[in-house]
Amino acid sequence: MKEPVPPDEETVHAPHAALKDYYEGEQGRRTFVRRAFDETAGDYDRMERLMALGWGPWYRRRALVRSGLVTGMDVLDVAFGTGLVAREAVGIVGESGRVVGVDSSIGMLRSASRPLEIAGVQGMAEQLPFVSGRFDFLSLGFALRHMSDLSIVFAEFHRVLKRGGTVCVLEITRPKGRIAASVLKAYMRGFIPLLARVAGRHRNTAQLFRYYWDTIEACVSPERVLEALRHAGFQDVKRFVEVGIFSEYTARKPG
Repeated sequence: MKEPVPPDEETVHAPHAALKDYYEGEQGRRTFVRRAFDETAGDYDRMERLMALGWGPWYRRRALVRSGLVTGMDVLDVAFGTGLVAREAVGIVGESGRVVGVDSSIGMLRSASRPLEIAGVQGMAEQLPFVSGRFDFLSLGFALRHMSDLSIVFAEFHRVLKRGGTVCVLEITRPKGRIAASVLKAYMRGFIPLLARVAGRHRNTAQLFRYYWDTIEACVSPERVLEALRHAGFQDVKRFVEVGIFSEYTARKPG
């Protein structure tokens, strides 16, 4: 089996440069992100439904199936949040499967509306609290941009997956076209934070969604994400794009 390649100067590390409007340094980033999600967890599901116009569950389920999730699998959902991806996974794996969610934000875990079939665990993607080779499938839903080091995170994903296991990373990617990018930015950095001021119950929800767009705009290219997955030892590394902005990165741990 191919072993993960040690990081070198060409390996992707941080998913984006520090955003100094929000924090300074890596410790500042971790503190800001954790506090932001803890404080706004109660608004997250409502804002997601409004932002995605109600299409979120349909898309997440479709993406998971397309990535190879089937009945009976043992699934780890990283950056579990309020359980948006994990809830769709439960419906796919059925009673013979199992879904575990892990998130660093205790606020998100407490706010999660989840079936009893999902176990929620507090932990970091960079140091997953699970034994090696445990899971058939690992998902990361729209949280790649909040990681500290893609090399470390993808190495951890590789470690906890079984041989032949699949990783599925869902992410929003800035469109290549100037007009499309401008429209998406106006929607996500302008309209959505404004909507959050009206519909949100927490004063920092609008800031979180401005930050959400800024991380999308600053994120490394899809090619660099694919490169980082290969460096971590994954094979069959692919990217599928839905409606020009939703990237699905899939890869397989060698069997």
